[in-house]
Parts: sequence; C-alpha cells; structure tokens
Amino acid sequence: MPDLDALRARWLPALLSARTDDSCAIAPRLYADNLIERWQEPHRRYHTLTHLTAVLDRVDLLESYAEDAGLVRLAAWFHDAVYLPDRSTNEERSARLAERALTEAGVPERGVAEVARLVRLTQGHAPADGDRNGEVLCDADLAVLASAPETYTAYTAAVREEYRFIPEAAFRAGRADILRQLLGMERLFRTPYGQEHWEADARRNIAAELEVLTG
Repeated sequence: MPDLDALRARWLPALLSARTDDSCAIAPRLYADNLIERWQEPHRRYHTLTHLTAVLDRVDLLESYAEDAGLVRLAAWFHDAVYLPDRSTNEERSARLAERALTEAGVPERGVAEVARLVRLTQGHAPADGDRNGEVLCDADLAVLASAPETYTAYTAAVREEYRFIPEAAFRAGRADILRQLLGMERLFRTPYGQEHWEADARRNIAAELEVLTG
C-alpha cells in the first residue's frame, strides 16, 4: 500500500503551481483525499494507488521533457480517477471531473483545459508530434509495458481480474487485438528517455504476452 501521507504531499505542490492566487473555497488537501478514495475503489486491481504512484514517479523522471510538469502531474492524478472497466467513457468522465474540481480549486481556465486535454489523451496514447506534455503523460502511463517480466506478469493478471466479468475467450481475443495495435505503432514511447530505455523491453513483453494469448 502506498504511503497516503506521501501521496497527499505530492498533490499540494502540483495544485499550487497551477494556481495564480490563494483563492480556494475548499481546503486543497480535500481534493487529494477525494482522489485517493476514488483510486481505492474495491473493483480496481491494476488502476489503483500503486499505478497512480508509479505514473507520478515516471512524470518526475521525465519532467525535463514537459512544457509544464505541474499540469502533467495534475493530469496523472485525474487520468483514471473515474474507472469502471465495463464502460468506455472513463477518460471523458475523468476529464470532466478534473474540469469541475480544478476550476473550483482556483486553477485558471487555461490550466484546467490543458489538464482535461491530457486526461482525454490517455484514451489512445497518441500525442501529436511536439506535444511535450502529452508525450510525458502517455509515456509515464505506458511505462508498465517495459516492466521486468515478473512485474509485467503481475500487471496482466491484475488487468484480467478487473475484466473478470468477460468470458475467457472473449477477453483473450480483445486483449490480443489491443496488443497487435500496440505492436503496430511506429513508436510506443515519444520522449527520448522512453524510446531509449523502455521501447525495446515493452515490445518484447507485448510480443510474449500475445504469443501466450494466441498460442
């Protein structure tokens, strides 16, 4: 279990860096508490606080590539804040939650719009060339694909558990389609760091999983 106090401590600087003054109707820590509660919903197996922490850690690693790392961190907090595995609207609903919460928290309209855009971008993980914030968030979110084999196996098992309501044959077919789409991408990672350190390992893991699913 991630350290909740440490997570709360990471929220405040990201929020404050996005604000232009101290006006806020609600104590800033309460937004972190609400998000942490969402990330701890009992139906989650992969999209948990562990995933949130990992994405935040990777944003820290990649922050020099971002145009505004603070906004990327806020987007990381919100990117799976709404997560129901049987719905296809999670990214949109998460983006709308970010729009409501960050506006209320005193973030200027431009910053709110950027965070919401980044959250929506995680649906397809296809930032445009030169979208530095998008590249950092998408790379941070996809870096699990480059995990050590045992960690990757645990990741795939957690994903399967989240989709336990889908029959095995249907899940395997759908998962295989997603893996083929990933392998068909010219680049999985857009930042120089991601391309150098994660691309090859991710492709090996994906290919190995695909072989298991279709073998």
